[in-house]
Amino acid sequence: MLVLSRKSGEVLRVGEEVEITVVEVKGEMVRLGIQAPRDIQVWRKELWEAIVAENIKAAEEASAATSVLPVPTIPVIKTKAGVSDLLAKKKKK
Repeated sequence: MLVLSRKSGEVLRVGEEVEITVVEVKGEMVRLGIQAPRDIQVWRKELWEAIVAENIKAAEEASAATSVLPVPTIPVIKTKAGVSDLLAKKKKK
């Protein structure tokens, strides 16, 4: 982990497209401004962890729900003629 000291108004760059600005320092609270392209998601860690946990829970529930569904049966069509008879008729046409 890189640890840096910054004063209010100073900026950090992450790669070529992301800037993090220290907006305000008040006691133990630091306000940051993050400028990034719209396709880069920026999340607070506690929200990200809650989303991941919820996604895992939903996937497990979906998996459990599908494991108790009955297996569909394939209907069998019965004919008077045997399979070889049907194939022989098809070849004659």
